[in-house]
Amino acid sequence: MFPTTPPPPASTPAEPSVPHPGGVSEDDFRAALSRLAAGVVLVTAHDPDEGPRGEDVGMTATAFMSVSLDPPLAMVSVRNGSRMDDLLERQPLWAVSVLAESQRHIAGRFAMKGRISDRLLFDDMPVVRGAESGAPLAAGALATLECRTEQRVPAGDHTLVVGRVLAASTHTEAGAGAEGGPLMYFRGRYRTMG
Repeated sequence: MFPTTPPPPASTPAEPSVPHPGGVSEDDFRAALSRLAAGVVLVTAHDPDEGPRGEDVGMTATAFMSVSLDPPLAMVSVRNGSRMDDLLERQPLWAVSVLAESQRHIAGRFAMKGRISDRLLFDDMPVVRGAESGAPLAAGALATLECRTEQRVPAGDHTLVVGRVLAASTHTEAGAGAEGGPLMYFRGRYRTMG
């Protein structure tokens, strides 16, 4: 997951990129990996301890992948100290909505820095409640997965959350009517395959 802020224009003198001890600089690392196209997902979970009815929490992610077919495992990378990291440390159930190209607004909404409360972000968004996770699933997503955390692996400034997939469906099974292909992230921007 990399910030969507573009690099400064060539005419603006930039701060020199300083390598980490024993490694590449953050700028060089970010620039190289921005050339790797990634699918965009919405990761969600329900916090039953927040308020009288609980609260839904969501984040946009590009660092999501399948890990194993037997057993069915998937992994998401979450930033340490984020609202999602704090919640998934105590709530083992979470879900993923694979976003369609028509859902760019959802990706942008849940990726904002200094964003408003999660409750307001979900307020006008059509969702279906996951039967296995209790987490909100984005209506119109290409696919959805519901997971239970099996392992948390510290990895630098992120934590890799590996979950057993409890349920998975595609938009045709859910009847959600997803439009077009997948939403992609490439060179710091949301893109479509077409």
